Amino acid sequence: MILTQAAVRTKAPEAVRAGLANSVYAVRVERDDETVGIGRIIGDGALFFEIVDMAVLPGHQGNGLGDAIMAALMGYLRGNARPGSFVGLFAGEGVSDFYEKYGFEARDEKFPGMHTVIP
Repeated sequence: MILTQAAVRTKAPEAVRAGLANSVYAVRVERDDETVGIGRIIGDGALFFEIVDMAVLPGHQGNGLGDAIMAALMGYLRGNARPGSFVGLFAGEGVSDFYEKYGFEARDEKFPGMHTVIP
């Protein structure tokens, strides 16, 4: 996923602030006082978790920042999620391989992932 100003602008600022404040765990990478990468975990803190907002600015991709963010997120989960906890994520087009190396796999067609967006 690519972090862009356009993606941030589509959300109401108060919703962004509330969402970030209610994260279970979050990682931010800064370079020269600029946020260049993020990743966070949302969920109930015990049984269900979702990795969201995993992003590195295009000019900083290919330098291992995504791996560092995922390592931090997975480290948190290994230390805090209970055995049998469900961890999900939605991968962007063309990045499934990135998440597979962390143990994620595509859903079986018999059990499709689904979503909706509140208008």
